[in-house]
Amino acid sequence: MPEKFGINLTQLKDLMENRGTDGKDKIDNDYGGTEKLVELLKANIHTGLDGNDAEELENRVQAFGRNYIPPKPPKSFFLLMWEAAQDVTLIILVVAAVIGIVLGLTVEEDKETGWIEGAAILISVCLVILVTAGNDWSKERQFRSLQTKIDDDNAISVIRNSESQKVFTKEIVVGDIIQLGYGDILPADGIYLSGNDLRIDESTLTGETDQIKKSAEKDPMLLSGTSVMEGSCKMLVTAVGPNSQAGIIVSLIEGRDSDEDSDSDSESEYESDSEDADNKSEDQDLEKMANGDGKAKPAKKSNKKEKSVLQGKLNRLAIQIGYFGTIAAILTILVLIIKFCVQHFVFGIPMCQVTTTVDGVDSVEWNKEIVETACTGAGMAWSDFKGWNSSYIKDLLEYFIIGVTVLVVAVPEGLPLAVTISLAYSVRKMMRDNNLVRHLDACETMGNATAICSDKTGTLTKNRMNVVKAFFQASIEDTDKKEKSEALNKKLSGDVIKLFCDSVSINSSYSSQVIEQEHGQPKHLGNKTECALLHLVSDMGHSYDDIRKNNTEESFFKVYTFNSKRKCMATVLKTDTGYRLFVKGAAEVVLGRCNSILGENGAVVALTEQTFNRIIEEVVEKMANLALRTICVAYKDLESEPDDWEDEDTVLRQLTCISVVGIEDPVRDEVPEAIEKCRGAGIVIRMVTGDNLITARSIAQKCGILRGEGEEDAILEGKTFSKLVHEDNGEFSQSKFDMVWPKLRVLARSSPSDKYVLVTGIINSRCVSSNREVVAVTGDGTNDAPALKAADVGFAMGIAGTEVAKNASDIILTDDNFTSIVKACMWGRNVYDSISKFLQFQLTVNVVAVMLCFIGSCAHGASPLRAVPMLWVNLIMDTFASLALATEPPTEELLSRKPYGRTKPLISRTMLKNIIGHSFYQLVIMLVLLFYGKTLLDLDANSWDDPDTPTAHGTILFNTFVWMQIFNEVNSRKCHGERNVFKGIFNNYIFVGVIVGTSCAQAILVQFGGHAFSTTSISWQHWLICIAIGAGELVWGQIVATIPKSAIPTGMRLGSKPFTPEEATQARLLWMRSLKRVQHQVRVANAFKRAGHERHRRLSLLAEAANNSGRPTDSTNHWWAKKSEPDGVKMNNMKPAAQPLLEGDEDDTHV
Repeated sequence: MPEKFGINLTQLKDLMENRGTDGKDKIDNDYGGTEKLVELLKANIHTGLDGNDAEELENRVQAFGRNYIPPKPPKSFFLLMWEAAQDVTLIILVVAAVIGIVLGLTVEEDKETGWIEGAAILISVCLVILVTAGNDWSKERQFRSLQTKIDDDNAISVIRNSESQKVFTKEIVVGDIIQLGYGDILPADGIYLSGNDLRIDESTLTGETDQIKKSAEKDPMLLSGTSVMEGSCKMLVTAVGPNSQAGIIVSLIEGRDSDEDSDSDSESEYESDSEDADNKSEDQDLEKMANGDGKAKPAKKSNKKEKSVLQGKLNRLAIQIGYFGTIAAILTILVLIIKFCVQHFVFGIPMCQVTTTVDGVDSVEWNKEIVETACTGAGMAWSDFKGWNSSYIKDLLEYFIIGVTVLVVAVPEGLPLAVTISLAYSVRKMMRDNNLVRHLDACETMGNATAICSDKTGTLTKNRMNVVKAFFQASIEDTDKKEKSEALNKKLSGDVIKLFCDSVSINSSYSSQVIEQEHGQPKHLGNKTECALLHLVSDMGHSYDDIRKNNTEESFFKVYTFNSKRKCMATVLKTDTGYRLFVKGAAEVVLGRCNSILGENGAVVALTEQTFNRIIEEVVEKMANLALRTICVAYKDLESEPDDWEDEDTVLRQLTCISVVGIEDPVRDEVPEAIEKCRGAGIVIRMVTGDNLITARSIAQKCGILRGEGEEDAILEGKTFSKLVHEDNGEFSQSKFDMVWPKLRVLARSSPSDKYVLVTGIINSRCVSSNREVVAVTGDGTNDAPALKAADVGFAMGIAGTEVAKNASDIILTDDNFTSIVKACMWGRNVYDSISKFLQFQLTVNVVAVMLCFIGSCAHGASPLRAVPMLWVNLIMDTFASLALATEPPTEELLSRKPYGRTKPLISRTMLKNIIGHSFYQLVIMLVLLFYGKTLLDLDANSWDDPDTPTAHGTILFNTFVWMQIFNEVNSRKCHGERNVFKGIFNNYIFVGVIVGTSCAQAILVQFGGHAFSTTSISWQHWLICIAIGAGELVWGQIVATIPKSAIPTGMRLGSKPFTPEEATQARLLWMRSLKRVQHQVRVANAFKRAGHERHRRLSLLAEAANNSGRPTDSTNHWWAKKSEPDGVKMNNMKPAAQPLLEGDEDDTHV
């Protein structure tokens, strides 16, 4: 029960609020020291807790809480519906629909059907609210699912039942003993018990960029959320979950958010600014981390990643479409106004006037007979009839509304949904290909990658290391099999064997272990290089575990942990005669610090320069030529303590070499083929490794990165690279860098600083072309975080990667395999192609709709497609089309093309050819049916004869238009000039389902839609005609494919180079705000158009009276002969509240 603990939750929370020596003093003064605190928590430093005692663990959860910070509760579906209904556009539509229903029931002549259109709009609004809420609910579920997967995969080493075992962070309880190592992120608050050279980055909590050295004497307070930058330690867990320091901060933030929901807009802007500031601070910290020597700093650049390639091009395309729509709208308004003026002020007025001549002078007077007859029929007085009538203003306003309707139709409203669906679909599928996407935009950015800077170990190789060569006592021995290792053990002297086994077992992380399996090879846990050495110790017949039990970590006097600068690791033990120092690390580095070596029979002999050179040439280079990683194991005995243990140049000198081993890490079988695919796809692979030059070259040749001789400039060591790209004063030189990187393929003996310089330098370079390179990089270490953040796409290793590296990445490779990167590239290109396919389809629909609306409005004063049919075409069909075209699976053919690049048009010339060609076909068909359909099809009436009554002519127009879109959707599956548009169609069951579903829905709407959809049932002969014309799209598609793309001028570009971030944001905001205001205005105006219905009826009577007087006129073409219709009330361009057009940041979900 909770009462059995000697300390309570409140006391522990109070304790963890102290820092530095204050925390040490409080532990000593209030609780009698660290050991006493462990006793109060009923824990054990050596054995840990009993992991098999579920009741005991649950008691700790009840007393001190669970290590889980509950996320903010998800919004219910009804709340999401309510939020979707708050959109101003929807509210205005509802008001317009209600007014339409009221007027339809009270003013309309046909009250039985006058309310139907308003009711249809209300139903459509409800449908949109459901779709919007469902989409938001689905995205919320997906986000939480990804977050849960990431959280569930987080595990850390904990001592339980006297053994070190991996425990999920959410299962950690107060009293656990955690083993922290390099790269770990602390999952809870705790107290330092013992360790070696532990340095912590607390910038996430304190903002301080300096690494804090922790020790039991000076600063034992360890805080959750901070990162281990160097060293290792054991930690006693004292606070978890909401009671930890990170949990308290999260609770405060969530409390503030819940209290400030009413200020969400301003808060969002504030948080955006704060996030930028935080990102900047974090990037500065990471840059400092990578550039520990303060020299290798690249040219300054923006800390925030540029907007993705696709987002930038979509922004540009949105503006260009806006220009097209604006021009079409202005032309529509001008044509209607000119037509109005000609009819009423040129031909209309003379009709009602007579000219008399008196004394040779012409006099124009009103024809009273015609006018009085017309006025009497219209119920108007003679005084109401003038040359200019005030009602004309309303009609001019109507023309403006028609023009705006053209503008509204021009905008591809299905585009945001297509982008969302394509990214979400790809992310879900990429998880099956071992790519855990943390940032959605990284998915499509990877499709444009032109360079990949990849690690070697575990990515290009299997990360299954084995010692296959060993240099002992002046001879090289094979150790690739257990029998050979046993033979080596018999051959060596006892002193050499003891020194080697002690050095390997003690001078390594105790979390590195080799677990024997009943079947198959032993399992390696921890650092794979150390596991290979431990495996050799076991094969030689010795127990590294026994050696460790006799030399616990608490007995270590000093530890120099491995880092990229030191390139070795050392452990100091206190002995009866002084101190013994064990060292292991890069062969040439450690050998360079040796002045003696164990020779034949284990005797210590001097390591002369001649002997050193011979070992380098005959041992190290020979092993390296076999693609082996060379590790030197050495030791040193000290009789007295040196003046300063921190003076590494003195302490880690005059060593005695015990052995040099060659560790094999075979290249993955599938890597050479994957790299060849990348080469065909126009992606340059660069290997960045810590291995020496010879080993790196051998591995690169096996992988296919280097393909032969004459590539001396393609491989450099880190030190040489750094000298070549920096000035004498240490400043980075982009011009010097540009002379090096184009040929560079392998960077050996590199540091994280070198990787950071390489990535940022390539990104900033323009020496190869005007296009900026799109760079992807892999990383696993904490110091790789700067390069991961700086790259366009950062890949962290899911198995070998540290938590810091994972948090800095965009995608996590769950299998650490290079082929998964190639799959990510393929999925990225597929996203790009999916959006292009949808644009090809959508823009064809929009071009035809705009032109049809323009021509129909100019000819007859109204759009040939009514409001609710347009709602089906623009909202429902676009949604289905985005679902169908955005879920096409990728194919290997995607890797046969070069990257699109940042400035290549989003709408290629081939796509533009398809859009123009199919638009021409559809527009010609629609215009023929519009003007000659009545005659050709032997119909009773034209669609404009009685706008309020559905006609066969209008139904055939609508049906033919939809069927052409259905078949053109099949054509749009290919956007690069392919002829076989059916290839692989049955691999996408969603596409097939959408086509079948849309066809069935269209048949139902036409036959049974009635007044609600302005349709009437048509004969089977007319059905065949509509479908046959639609199927003609497939035949026409083959004709269009025959036309060479050179027929399209190169200057016709849509969505070419992206805006700068500032330009894109400003242009997008200006355009979308203006468009939204216009949409609101047109919908409000259309809602009230019915209010003037009676006035228009009277004017119609006036026209009829004029006709009856015998004057020749075509009244059907006059503005006042038209009955007002709410066809402008369109929902085709309505945006759900959570999906503004082309708001790229909306879907940039950070998992």
